Amino acid sequence: MATSEMKKRVSPPPVADINVTPMVDVMLVLLIIFMVITPMLSKGVTVDMVKTRNPIAMHEADKSDAVMVAITRDGHVYLGSNLILPEDLPPKVKDMLTNKLDKTVFVRADQRARYEKVVDVVDNLRAAGVDQLGLLTEQLQEKGKPAEGAAGSTPAPEAK
Repeated sequence: MATSEMKKRVSPPPVADINVTPMVDVMLVLLIIFMVITPMLSKGVTVDMVKTRNPIAMHEADKSDAVMVAITRDGHVYLGSNLILPEDLPPKVKDMLTNKLDKTVFVRADQRARYEKVVDVVDNLRAAGVDQLGLLTEQLQEKGKPAEGAAGSTPAPEAK
């Protein structure tokens, strides 16, 4: 009775395979989190920009330290994400550009914003000593063609 019933049970050998299921679950959760948060990280205010056929790409506008001025449809002006009066732009923009070599300011105007507001902002930026002014636009989506990179921009003509 003792020898036949007392057989020692042998455990199976350890599994050397890596279980990737938990890692895939964690990666999917992180992907979903980043997909939800990324639109919230956009700089400044959302505006429906003017659409053009041949925008010039201005990659400097995507930099974190780029000076961005937005003009909304209802005429409000934002410096970054702060509401500001156009008359208050020159001193604030001057302070932001003091230690920069590239004194470019990017303007994102809503396509239905009043032209008078856009000109007022441009005049105030010129008063701040802005060397270059970039007017940001979007790529016009033609019928039958897939949309290419949507963000583009066109430089403003030099005021003399």
